[in-house]
Amino acid sequence: MADGGDRGPGAAAAGAAGGRASVQPQERAMWCDERFNFQATFLQCLAKHVPNIYSAEMDPLLEKQEEMVQAAILYPLECYLFGEDPDIFLEKLQQSGTSQLCGKVFKGGETTYSCRDCAVDPTCVLCMDCFQNSIHKNHRYKMHSSTGGGFCDCGDTEAWKAGPLCTKHEPGASGSAKENSECQLNEEIMEHSRRVFPSVIKYIVDMLIWEEEKELPPELTISREKVDSYYCVLFNDEHHSYDHVIYSLQRALGCELGEAQLHTTAIDKEGRRAVKAGQYTSCQEAKEEIKRHSENVSQRPLHVEVLHADVMAHQKFALRLGSWLNKLMSYSSDFRQVFCQICLKEEAGSENPCFISKLMLWDAKLHKGARKVLHELIFSSFFMEMEYKKLFAVEFVKYYKALQKEYISDDHDRVLSVTALSVQMFTVPTLARHLIEEQNVITTITETLLEVLPEYLDKNDKFNFQGYSQDKLNRVYAVIYDLRYVLVSKPPLWTDRLRERFLEGFVSFLRILTCMQGMEEIKRQIGQHIEVDPDWDAAIAIQMQLKNILLMFQEWCACDEELLLKAYRECHKAVMRCSTNGRSREKTVFHLCGHTLESRPYRVSADPVSIHLPLSRTLAGLHVRLSKTGTISRLHEFVSPEEFQVELLVEYPLRCLVLVAQVAAEMWRRNGLSLISQVFYYQDVKCREEMYDKDIIMLQIGASLMDPNQFLLLILQRYELADAFKKIKPTKDQDLIKQCNVLIEEMLQILIYVVGERYVPGVSNVTKEDVIMREIIHLLCIEPMAHSAITKSLPENENNETGLENVIDKVATFKKPGVSGHGVYELKDECLKEFNMFFYHYTKTQHSKAEHTQKKRRKQENRDEAMPPPPPPDFSPAFSNVVRILNCDVMMHILRTVLQRAVELETHLWTEAMIQMVLHLLSLGLLEEKQQLQKSPEEEVTFDFYHKATRMGSSALNAVNVLMLLEKLKRVPQLEAQKDTVNWILQMFDTVKRLREKSSLTTVAATSGSEVTKGDESTQDKEKAERKRKAEAARLHRQKIMAQMSALQRNFIETHKLLYENTLEAQGKEDTMMEEESMSSAIDYSRIALGPKRGPSVAEKEVLTCILCQEEQEVKLESAAMVLSACVQKSTALTQNRSRILELSGDMLDPLFMHPDLPCGTHTGSCGHVMHAACWQKYFEAMQLNFRQRLHVEQIFDLENGEYLCPLCKSLCNTVIPIVPLQAQKINSEDAEAVAQILSLARWLEIIIVRISGYSVKNAKGEKQNLPAFANKGMGTSALEFHSILSFGVQSSAKYSSSIKEMLILFATTIYRVGLKVAPNEADYRIPMMTWSTCAFTIQCIENLLETEGKPLFGSLQNRQHSGLKALVQFAAAQRTTSPQVLIQKHLVRLLGVLLPNFKGEDTPSLLEVDMFHILVGVVLSFPSLYWEDAVDLQPSSISSAYNHLYLFHLTTLAHITQIVVSSATESPTARSSDNSEEAQSAQSFCREICQYTSGCFSQDIPGWLVWDCVKKGIMPYLRCAALFFHYLLGVSPPEELLQVSEEGQFKALCSYLSLPTNLFLLFQEYWDTVNPLLQRWCADPVVLSCLKGKSIAIRYPRKRNSLIELPEDYSCLLNQASQFRCPRSSDDEQKHPVLCLFCGAMLCSQNTCCQELVNGEELGACTSHALQCGAGVCMFLKIRECKVVLIEGKTRGCLYPAPYLDEYGETDPGLKRGNPLHLCRERYRKLHLLWQQHCIIEEIARSQETNQIFFGFNWQLL
Repeated sequence: MADGGDRGPGAAAAGAAGGRASVQPQERAMWCDERFNFQATFLQCLAKHVPNIYSAEMDPLLEKQEEMVQAAILYPLECYLFGEDPDIFLEKLQQSGTSQLCGKVFKGGETTYSCRDCAVDPTCVLCMDCFQNSIHKNHRYKMHSSTGGGFCDCGDTEAWKAGPLCTKHEPGASGSAKENSECQLNEEIMEHSRRVFPSVIKYIVDMLIWEEEKELPPELTISREKVDSYYCVLFNDEHHSYDHVIYSLQRALGCELGEAQLHTTAIDKEGRRAVKAGQYTSCQEAKEEIKRHSENVSQRPLHVEVLHADVMAHQKFALRLGSWLNKLMSYSSDFRQVFCQICLKEEAGSENPCFISKLMLWDAKLHKGARKVLHELIFSSFFMEMEYKKLFAVEFVKYYKALQKEYISDDHDRVLSVTALSVQMFTVPTLARHLIEEQNVITTITETLLEVLPEYLDKNDKFNFQGYSQDKLNRVYAVIYDLRYVLVSKPPLWTDRLRERFLEGFVSFLRILTCMQGMEEIKRQIGQHIEVDPDWDAAIAIQMQLKNILLMFQEWCACDEELLLKAYRECHKAVMRCSTNGRSREKTVFHLCGHTLESRPYRVSADPVSIHLPLSRTLAGLHVRLSKTGTISRLHEFVSPEEFQVELLVEYPLRCLVLVAQVAAEMWRRNGLSLISQVFYYQDVKCREEMYDKDIIMLQIGASLMDPNQFLLLILQRYELADAFKKIKPTKDQDLIKQCNVLIEEMLQILIYVVGERYVPGVSNVTKEDVIMREIIHLLCIEPMAHSAITKSLPENENNETGLENVIDKVATFKKPGVSGHGVYELKDECLKEFNMFFYHYTKTQHSKAEHTQKKRRKQENRDEAMPPPPPPDFSPAFSNVVRILNCDVMMHILRTVLQRAVELETHLWTEAMIQMVLHLLSLGLLEEKQQLQKSPEEEVTFDFYHKATRMGSSALNAVNVLMLLEKLKRVPQLEAQKDTVNWILQMFDTVKRLREKSSLTTVAATSGSEVTKGDESTQDKEKAERKRKAEAARLHRQKIMAQMSALQRNFIETHKLLYENTLEAQGKEDTMMEEESMSSAIDYSRIALGPKRGPSVAEKEVLTCILCQEEQEVKLESAAMVLSACVQKSTALTQNRSRILELSGDMLDPLFMHPDLPCGTHTGSCGHVMHAACWQKYFEAMQLNFRQRLHVEQIFDLENGEYLCPLCKSLCNTVIPIVPLQAQKINSEDAEAVAQILSLARWLEIIIVRISGYSVKNAKGEKQNLPAFANKGMGTSALEFHSILSFGVQSSAKYSSSIKEMLILFATTIYRVGLKVAPNEADYRIPMMTWSTCAFTIQCIENLLETEGKPLFGSLQNRQHSGLKALVQFAAAQRTTSPQVLIQKHLVRLLGVLLPNFKGEDTPSLLEVDMFHILVGVVLSFPSLYWEDAVDLQPSSISSAYNHLYLFHLTTLAHITQIVVSSATESPTARSSDNSEEAQSAQSFCREICQYTSGCFSQDIPGWLVWDCVKKGIMPYLRCAALFFHYLLGVSPPEELLQVSEEGQFKALCSYLSLPTNLFLLFQEYWDTVNPLLQRWCADPVVLSCLKGKSIAIRYPRKRNSLIELPEDYSCLLNQASQFRCPRSSDDEQKHPVLCLFCGAMLCSQNTCCQELVNGEELGACTSHALQCGAGVCMFLKIRECKVVLIEGKTRGCLYPAPYLDEYGETDPGLKRGNPLHLCRERYRKLHLLWQQHCIIEEIARSQETNQIFFGFNWQLL
């Protein structure tokens, strides 16, 4: 749809000026005539113009349509409405001020902000602009991505406790002086609007709900002939996928893929689209075809209609008018009020609903585009006026049931349904209360819930969700959410009417709970396993949805005493109704310890049981609130004691707990996983508040109101343990005994919880903060935890808050994170005393983990291991009787029985856990008695635990009491671990005894403080001494074992020494350096790499171990090859110009010369792991075979391209580097001096030129010569001939074994294939070029990395980098031997052409267009080819190569200095005192020469010191790279200074190592005669001159070091940027997925069809195609709205990586799920930078994909 709604004021018809003139004057006059019937005229005008304007629906010209609409209809309409020029009028309105409410409607994906300190509830949100201008940005805020459809609450005083207005919306903020924020419209305009709006609104409503496909309403039909012009219109639905629709359209209409895609995108966006135009019959046929084809791919057909062209046109225009009204609403409150009045006006005497209700009721039938316009109109009108918002809400609630039913049967998303507007009304506190009082909204919602779920009710009127529809339930949740919204803020004042209506709603809600009470009952499977797991998740999901609603109902009830009691009565009745159903069976009688229990026979293991008891649990919640408020004293007025029937109330929760115990005892194994899942959620933090916790409370209610012995007998009977505690011996069946033991453990645990768990407000006098603190303490007793982990383990309230922040600092300290991982909270020591081993929210694993951690801590502190319970808070009066179960007869019997079994060593009848629990119960009893005795005089204390425990169990002779049993227990060997606890309990017995005996108060104080009496001290000392002795013995034992282990370890390392050298990262490097130093320190010039004084190369014997076969082998030329696993990749890590377009395929590329921009190089990296070539080949073939057999598995790596994972470290590799040994070369110093006399640079140059021209003559063989045959002009007259070059020393070439040769070829071919992206071809002439290029580029990358990290040039490389670089350089030198020497010579001549103008060819680049280090590597490695003779394979001797290297290096250095001076020394000097150093003078004279040679283009005014400064800085990277290159080529040890970081020392050391004078300009003076002509030619080059004249720009030196883009400190700045991002290729304002390229800072529109590109015939997403150019296929993006980094490589691979933004708790927040404020973590961003610069992105992706194979479903190509 042409969304002209975006038209700003005054742009009413920009560009339609010509069109406006075409409105006939009489037509304008007619509109303005007061007497005429506006409606009729308006409709006539529409009937005349609309069909013509919207005639071409198949291919609409949107701009033209918009012009015509403006000219023919909207402009005259606005003129009539405003009475003056619309532009001028709207401009005036705009300036007169805006509404206080912001009202911005959110689109999907837009960022919203909520303030945790000030928002009334989490649905109150701000848009980006309001947030940035509000006080909340300095508060605890949350960020989230909107799902769309909400709106900004800025200005709504009910939404915020503080700061409701941002600075933009404060009155007077817009600069208007008036207090009145909006100007009043004059009466004439109001009169016009009352005349215009009804007609416009009626037309919009009529057209949107028009159902006739062929006809229009009579008033819109002109007498003209009806044309047979129809459209076949396809509608959007959420059932068919994009591909379904495209397929159906292609098949039905026979259209092209592109056209079908266009249609589908439009349908998805607008909701409908005309896909065929023509006569009625042809459109009808198309409709049937589309339906038929869509039914083939999906169960239901697509929704297609045939509409008459005029109907289509009017419906389209109705939406255009809707947007026009929407825009108008934003200008004036008066317009809004008139609009709302008309929309709400009901026709007199008619049953029909008002306009707005008609539209709401029709909403589910409207298409997407129409719904959007309608909802925006409601937002901009009703929701901006509080009074009308209320009236709208009343209408909404009036039709609530109908609307929800429509929504549930509709298939569009909730965002597009009018029901989604409920949150805007129900969360406004005053409005919610008004709706409860006047519209009875709670009852309406609960009734709706029951009415939409009838198919899930069984014959007993209980829910049963077997075979449920997930989609339908998701829609039903929307109704549950509405209930939550209504209850979100409690009323501060209660009126009688509110009470009455709320209670009515509560009773209605109880009807839902009644349908859930006891739903989905299960019966234990015996014999055969259940065949199909029943659907359990729907019932649990609804329970989760209701959790907060149940709590909110309870909180609302607790606000008012009267209400609470009435609600309790209603809930009690409901529970009773549900409980009295199955009361037919006779009661049974159970005797134990002289007590009797009469109860109905019921066994959890045999009868049906349900885990869902929301009614019982709500009653427990209300009971606790009665106790808390003290209202419980009036309970008897509402529920008489006879009616109360506490046994019945306890019965169902108890059954549920028994079920959990039996599941733990594996009695329900045959019921499958569904039951295990239900039990998990029953106790899980998401549900436990309204399930497990309430069941424990219900048992506590039972214990407080029943006779304690009766209560315990009931528990024993329900746990089916009656026999176990009578003297009947159980069976010999081990399984049954084990079951019985687990049940006893579970029962004892529940008894501990009933007596000991008092941290519930109402059960004891604790606050919510105390409860949360206790939860946190127990979580941190397990281990230190991250903030998010603690939050996840705490229950959330209705506002999604856990209350964690208010208390965490009281109990824990925060520990910041490192470069990875997250920050954690550690428990404060003083809180450890709060640890309760049997904390009721621990799972089994958490319990044992916490116990282990705490015991370990106590051991380290050398304390005993007793961990008694902390003294619990006192029960509140209503629950004070619970403690009686501790000292009743049945409890004593239970405790005695268990202890006796342990003492009598009936090992199968007890477990250590059981004993622990009994000891815990004893501790609780003693603590309780001690606390009571300390508070009140002995005669008032009725709690006589001590007395009962020390009394004999029976009158038999062998009877014992608990105390005696404990003494015996100390001697049971299996219970050694419990000894400390037993001692503690015995001391407590003593303490209580003393308190009982009423000894003097001072001793009481002393003993109760220390809990140790004098008599016990000696025994305790003995025990301490004993413990110390044992600890010492254990320490010595450990020491001995450690010594043995380290000896074994040393032995192992010796045996596998070389394996260690290759795998441990940076260790061995320094050692070898040390050895080299000691060997070579004897000679003073040993640290020089070039020239006659070259130091000896340190060639050590290399013995390596293959990681595959573990065999050792010495690396020799003639041996079988050993290889390093390696990865070759294209890289733009050093590029100086990201905008340069990269060649994606290198078929035509000539890679000999590298541009100084370093746009894209080939990097070779290795993980440093060594294999035999043969082993590697076998491994690779095995992998290929393995993957061929597993075709269905998607592969992490591409075997076709030679990829594999390193067998040891799983790095991604795609080739291997052969390890070529370094050839040790020594120079005879006498020979060297002799040669030095003869071989000057000039002479050396002559010899080369003769040699090359000789070759060119030989190679020409009658053909046209490639090279000029040089005469010796200007080069001296000595008779040089072709073989002169050999006279300075030759030796025979190295002979490589066939296996090494094969690997040399293999690796070289991989470099060629990957670097140029071409098919492998071993004979291609570019293979040597690519070898030299990757060698040079990899060295440059490593040098760059060392410089960035501030590490020394030598000695700091990781082992993998060291061994990889060494192998690469040696390989590059050896590779020459596998290519034809003629080819190498050709390349050499072309390279020398840059330096020696005599060799310059047509394609030789200028001095400024090449990277000199690449030239250096190329000429040095190719130079030995000049020694090649037909008959014999020769290479230069040590002395020859020393001179060759020296002169080649000096030549390239001279050229590089010239490069630097010409390109970089041109800036105007900053003020600095003149510097007359020798270097500055040399620089000055050099500049004079250049000025002369460039005919004055180069200014000679640049001071010498500045030139020297530029040269020194600019040449550093080149010298560092050269030092690395020659070190790894020749093996000469570098000077000491290069093993550390220092600026000045480094320059001198480099110069000495590379045989350069420290004043580099002396090099020119030394070789002046030879270099002068070269310099002239270099300077005369047109490119150099054009650069000096400023016509072109050359690269400056030193090149800038690349880093990832600067990111803002605060993440919300990035979100701000993203919100302003508009996709360059898309006109709509739909929110996209903006991603940020971290290499270049480009913002892209990801995962969207609008930005897909065709590259080589393949559809690629914006990121993938950007990565090809920006990072040669490898790139790093930040998904802004999801706060995730995405690494991608090529078209098929990628992975997610944590973003470098952390919240204050040191955690990342992928997907902004937690929404905490995020800030940039520099260390993590640096880690990302290193990942890029170390070329480890591919490795990271492979590792990630191997561990998380879940991402295979993602199509990286379309990212």
